[in-house]
Amino acid sequence: MSIQSLKSILILDAFTCAAIFLLSLIAAAPIAGLLGLPIIVVTLAGWICLASAALMAIVATQKPPSAALTKLIVVGNLGWIAASLAVLAAFAGQMTGLGIALVIAQALAVLVFAVLETRGAATVGRAALVS
Repeated sequence: MSIQSLKSILILDAFTCAAIFLLSLIAAAPIAGLLGLPIIVVTLAGWICLASAALMAIVATQKPPSAALTKLIVVGNLGWIAASLAVLAAFAGQMTGLGIALVIAQALAVLVFAVLETRGAATVGRAALVS
């Protein structure tokens, strides 16, 4: 993986996080209703995504991206996956089928980001050793 590919992945990850934040900001109640989740869960998820998006955008603009901060983003993504599983465990009985499907789908998408960002952090680390 190239450093430019890592930057692109970080930007895409930041964009998706920012989109989730905006959706939770302007439509938390309808989204909570569609998913069968308490509104506070949707709202908190949005604010977490805002902070994540900011870090991802900062790292994506670094030349080269920080391997350590990229690894921190990976840890955050893994934490998000764990939190998604916790949401399923805690609220599955009240969630809609759509809600369960979306929580699983977004957790899998975040896993893909985590894998790609892990590879990117390794690339940055190798490039630093060569320099």
